[in-house]
Amino acid sequence: MNTQAGLWIDHRKAVIVLITSEGEEIKKITSNMEKHVRFAGREGGAGEDVSDRKFGNHLNSYYDEVIEVIRDADTIQIFGPGEAKGELEKRFEQEGLTAKVLAVETVDKMTDRQISAKVREHFLA
Repeated sequence: MNTQAGLWIDHRKAVIVLITSEGEEIKKITSNMEKHVRFAGREGGAGEDVSDRKFGNHLNSYYDEVIEVIRDADTIQIFGPGEAKGELEKRFEQEGLTAKVLAVETVDKMTDRQISAKVREHFLA
């Protein structure tokens, strides 16, 4: 079965639209993470290192969840407003899945309906 996946992602939420011959399915994954907090005070303190490490570990777990959902897709479209899409693209490279990624695009915040419409437009056009 041929599966196309469209993914809107930021550091807090991923909305995944899977299109198959049987129809369309939307899945949401939340990172349960607040904004990355920078500590006030001197730069390079131990508190920053611990915070950055926790933030990075949490992001890795979040990206693992997203990759697990779209790993079997034949083609993948990634879009979103910030750095998360590029970070996820790098993870795809590490996993050997780069060939499946057709497009990476910067877009602003979108509703679930807008995301779904964008994915349908991309793959069903």
